[in-house]
Amino acid sequence: MQLLSWNYVMETTYVSNLAGEIALLCGLILWSTTYPGIRRKMFELFYYTHYLYIPFIIFFILHCGIFFPCIMLPGFYLFIIDRFLRFLQSRQKVQLVSARVLPCETVELNFAKNQGLSYSPTSTMFINVNSISKVQWHPFTVTSNCNLEPETISVIIKTEGTWTKNLYEKLSLPSSSSIDRLEVSVEGPYGPAQTDFLSHDTLIMICGGSGITPFISIIRELIYVSSKLRYKTPKIQLISVFKNSSNLTMLDLVLPISGVPSEACNLDLQIEAYITREQGKSMEKQEPARTISFKPKSSDAPVSSILGEYSWLWLSLIISSSFVIFLLLIGIVTQYYIYPIDHNAYRKEMTTKRAMINMLFICFSIAISATAAFLMNKRKIANEAKQIQGTKVSETLAETELESLPHQSLIKSTKVHYGGRPDLKRILLESKGSSVGVLVSGPKNMRHDVARICSSGLADNLHFQSISFSW
Repeated sequence: MQLLSWNYVMETTYVSNLAGEIALLCGLILWSTTYPGIRRKMFELFYYTHYLYIPFIIFFILHCGIFFPCIMLPGFYLFIIDRFLRFLQSRQKVQLVSARVLPCETVELNFAKNQGLSYSPTSTMFINVNSISKVQWHPFTVTSNCNLEPETISVIIKTEGTWTKNLYEKLSLPSSSSIDRLEVSVEGPYGPAQTDFLSHDTLIMICGGSGITPFISIIRELIYVSSKLRYKTPKIQLISVFKNSSNLTMLDLVLPISGVPSEACNLDLQIEAYITREQGKSMEKQEPARTISFKPKSSDAPVSSILGEYSWLWLSLIISSSFVIFLLLIGIVTQYYIYPIDHNAYRKEMTTKRAMINMLFICFSIAISATAAFLMNKRKIANEAKQIQGTKVSETLAETELESLPHQSLIKSTKVHYGGRPDLKRILLESKGSSVGVLVSGPKNMRHDVARICSSGLADNLHFQSISFSW
């Protein structure tokens, strides 16, 4: 019955069998839900099952003591800090100022943001809408640009599952015009530290369906670089593949509602859209996008960095101070509790207590340091937030929507092809330029086809990059 024994039956290794079996079971469940069929079709099951990492780590430490897991302590220590900071950020309700509802079952949500918040193109933000589900968090691509749109941050949500369908129906119904506020919380945004889009002469962006969303953020970044920084930008060719012509309205989101400089029309952008399930131009008149303005509560805060403008400095202070607190607590407990019991003779009956004490002190020291840093920055951010009025931002968005219509000339040059798919091989091999960046975001087969063409050796100027969001 040693398999069910909690006691440390090994005389030299002090291994607890039952704790190890529980940790192994948690690990197997985590592994089993990572298969694409489960991860994509049952995202909630995949997402919440992965919280089993908490009992996995606890019972792993109880299984073999605290000393062996110290091998992974640096990485796990940083993970706990990051996860706790995300938890603190998710407790705050944010200012959702407007939403654009498209007829292709797509919604653009616009949040007020702190002007000091900076993020990179293709960043991701986790969103929770309390009225739909209090526990479900879903990741979406940020499509706005922090420099071009200093007061707002936007995400595009395409109806794909139950949660997104409920959100679209909530905003698309005629009664939605009477909705004054949605209670929304966010985590993020998170994204790459830097991008290298400017290193190419030409950018070819190939996307399918909602895969266009990361490219919207890249195009807006290039608009900012071209118009504000006066840098030379690469020639852009956007190839979008849609099932139905109603999805063409997603191209209206390439440009933001406001903040587009007149020089944006000088951006060398060519858009080719392919409608695969229709043979000719649809005669049905598409409904225009509908804008809904919200009135956030005064307690709602703009989206901001967890630790403010100098997050790297605050993060280093949290890491160093929490570890010092941890060492001091361990030293005090060892000197006045553990040493009087074992007198430096390692006793196996103390292994579980040592492990529990170490885990408790690690969590306690991180919670104290991170909470103190978060509260200090929250006070500063709250003072800055008083200058950002959600209703004013909402009114500005509505007023500038008509003003930005002349800049839609970028979209008017779009070529639409019906009843077929793009000849990717011909398009890529005929692309000119010493360095051609090929970015693809869409279904797995599309990404593999583009990767196969780029790696075939038929052209030496193609540089492939896949942007995959297959959570």
